[in-house]
Amino acid sequence: MDYRAQREGQRVDLFLAEQLPELSRSAVQKLLEQGFVTCGGKPVKKNMKTEVGQVFSVTLPELREVDLVAQDIPLDIVYEDEDLLVINKPKGMVVHPAAGHVDGTLVNALLHHCGDSLSGINGEKRPGIVHRIDMDTTGLLIVAKNDFAHQFLSEQLKDHSLSRTYECIVRGGFKEDSGTVNAPIGRHPTDRKRMAVTEKNSRDAVTHWEVIARYGSYTHLRCRLQTGRTHQIRVHMAYLNHPIAGDPVYGVKKPELGLRSQCLHARELTFVHPRSGERMTLACPLPEEFTAALKRLQSK
Repeated sequence: MDYRAQREGQRVDLFLAEQLPELSRSAVQKLLEQGFVTCGGKPVKKNMKTEVGQVFSVTLPELREVDLVAQDIPLDIVYEDEDLLVINKPKGMVVHPAAGHVDGTLVNALLHHCGDSLSGINGEKRPGIVHRIDMDTTGLLIVAKNDFAHQFLSEQLKDHSLSRTYECIVRGGFKEDSGTVNAPIGRHPTDRKRMAVTEKNSRDAVTHWEVIARYGSYTHLRCRLQTGRTHQIRVHMAYLNHPIAGDPVYGVKKPELGLRSQCLHARELTFVHPRSGERMTLACPLPEEFTAALKRLQSK
């Protein structure tokens, strides 16, 4: 694969990490160290700086299949029966194995907890996973134990009858008490690791929000997803010029309110149970880091 540099003086490992969003920067550096990146037929060093028009050729080595292993990782289970379980996911846990995260994921923990009792609709690497939340977003995630439940829940995601409500702290104040962001989301045109509001190669995205409390330069919000695009709430809040506090990707990069990452929590799920037909609402408390940030704001 060839990639042409558009900017002057950018470190080549950073440039290639932007072109290859499925790889971490450290993975790109390993490719450079092992001679898998060339420019003009010569191996490239990771600290080399780009020149406009340079073409970098990347050869990806054949990937070895990583067998999923069951790992005894504690799970905060909010609800469980023979068809599904709902997990309160902690900050820092990746949902399923991917480049740079081959174990220690929610899937590894689920395999230990459920054994073979997980749906297979999403393939071998994502058993039981109906929907995802970001690694550093906390809160509720629904998991299907069989294909019947998975299909039923997926249909609710498609017709928006599975309701997902989040809470977050965002920068700045709102004049209105509630509103809706209806703005399509797609891959960022220049930074492949980010999403953005864009008309190009995008999908419809709708987020409903309402103010819970105002704290001068910050606001505590409740957000309900009508659609579920990658990074949707984070992108939509940044689009409103109210990025989520602690979000280094779409907000400010300096630490704020004692947060380690985005202050975003999947607080509540409402869905129809696939077997009983009962409409269920499940909720979980705000994590400690979120409540500590609120206390900081309340004490000002």
